[in-house]
Parts: sequence; structure tokens; C-alpha cells
Amino acid sequence: MRNSMDYIYASGEQKIVIEIEQKNIRQSVIEQYVRCRKIQGMTQADLAKCAGIPRTNITRFESGNYNPSLEMMVRIAAALGMTLQVQLMKKE
Repeated sequence: MRNSMDYIYASGEQKIVIEIEQKNIRQSVIEQYVRCRKIQGMTQADLAKCAGIPRTNITRFESGNYNPSLEMMVRIAAALGMTLQVQLMKKE
């Protein structure tokens, strides 16, 4: 059940609960990131050192308790030898 305080975006007949959309996207990003880190055999401490980010921020990000900045995500991607791509896609 939605909280009455949820922000709902409505366009025509389409309604989107913004908080749910953000949570789903954040969880997907976290899962992708953790998978890449583990495939490369890196610990959170290894990644933090390579990215120049406090390990506590990495831990909080992985647990879903931290909303990383775009800068942090770019640094994490670079430390993993990857690039970050953000794109807007038309809904199906």
C-alpha cells in the first residue's frame, strides 16, 4: 500500500510513484556494481582505495543506505576499469 506522502507523477493516464521507481533503479545499480566488483575479485576496501572514496561510503552504498553522487559513481566505475553510462529510455 502506498503512503499518502508518496510523490506521484501523472501524465495522461500514466501514473508513476517516484519513490518506488527510485528504489527499483537504485537496487538495480547496486546489484550491477556488486556483481562487477566481485567478478574482479575486489573487496570493498580495495575499491575504496582505488576510487579514493571512504570504505564506509562503499559499504553504505552496497547496503542501499547511501545515495551516491554521480561523481562517486564515475569514480567507482573508473576504479573497476569501466565507464558509467546514464541514459533516458522511452517506456515500452
